[in-house]
Amino acid sequence: MPHYRDAVWTHLTDLDVDWTFVCAEPNPEPTIKRWTPPPTVQTRTWRAWWIRGVLVHPGVVWEGLRPGTDVLILGGNAWRPATWCAAIAGRVTGKRVLMWTHAWTRTETGLKALFRRTFYKLANGLLCYGHAGKCWGIAQGLDPSRLHVVYNSLNYPLQRQERAKVTREELVALRTKVMGRADRPIAVCSSRLIPVRRLDLLIEAAAQLKQRGASSEVDLLIIGDGPERAALETLARQRGVHCVFYGACYEEAVLSRLIMMSNCMVAPGKVGLTSLHALAYGTPVVTHNNAENQMPEWEAIIPGVTGSTFTDENVGELATAIAQWCADAWPSESVRAECHRVVDRFWNPFVQREIVRRALVGEPADDLWFLRSDVLAAQVARGDAPFPDSTRPGSSAQCSGR
Repeated sequence: MPHYRDAVWTHLTDLDVDWTFVCAEPNPEPTIKRWTPPPTVQTRTWRAWWIRGVLVHPGVVWEGLRPGTDVLILGGNAWRPATWCAAIAGRVTGKRVLMWTHAWTRTETGLKALFRRTFYKLANGLLCYGHAGKCWGIAQGLDPSRLHVVYNSLNYPLQRQERAKVTREELVALRTKVMGRADRPIAVCSSRLIPVRRLDLLIEAAAQLKQRGASSEVDLLIIGDGPERAALETLARQRGVHCVFYGACYEEAVLSRLIMMSNCMVAPGKVGLTSLHALAYGTPVVTHNNAENQMPEWEAIIPGVTGSTFTDENVGELATAIAQWCADAWPSESVRAECHRVVDRFWNPFVQREIVRRALVGEPADDLWFLRSDVLAAQVARGDAPFPDSTRPGSSAQCSGR
């Protein structure tokens, strides 16, 4: 159970459901910090092993057979045999089986498409991170009413608290301290510095903007560390780009202010939860438009409203996309409001909790549910009251994760 989903796991426990969270030990993905549930939440841990690249997790199969469970929520990785067995066991023993998954991330054909389609049809329903995954699933012949778009989220309640504390004077002072000046727009990137992130494209785009004239120049702020740092620092010097390498930062109070003092968040490679992080603090996101090489969270980008896209690896288009948000030294309040609005409406743990609730009780997927629910919108805007749950009393569910 990844730690970065702490908020949604915690909000799920507010439902009238007896949850049991099932984990593997040792952590099969040790680079991802595991969620520590509160003492009031029941958990079970089963031994797991990696054997020739395949995760062997027999305990999850027993969870599929375990009596007293009404709903089984599994990870949706089709390449894990234990998940196949657990799904079959759950269906045979009368449980409702859900899979929380990316589903499809690109068009598939042939045997691979058949394999994945067969796997997902084992479930009563899928909890898809994005609409693209759902659309590809429909194209593969799955019933749309079984494909719930559950979105994704970070700790949005905490982020709302942090942004409420920040003042314009504080951001001006921080810009001056970090960047050496406060009068030039900033394009920020928060990422591990590895080749796949293509941060070289960001530096080249900034160099192009510099060539277009002083009024088009932007400063770069790169948050993160990794093996590419030295090469990127050299490239920035060679191109004459003012680029501050801040290093790794994991403190939300610091990250929130670094993001808020910037005009846009740029992810030249694929973008995931970073987009939600930026939008939560009112900063639009720029990334490429190749849907088959993106993460679901890129769907939060509404071109011209909450960000921009460019043709993959096209430096000129990237420069123009950045310039759209850097015409003034500081981002406008109207842009900030639009960024907040898209997270308020979809990409937060309150919304995820309600969508999971609907899937738990067997309601059909409804992508227009938000447009019909003024109660939800009001609660999310306030950031306070939990949703009235309508799960049947006494029901139980198990969620199997890492």
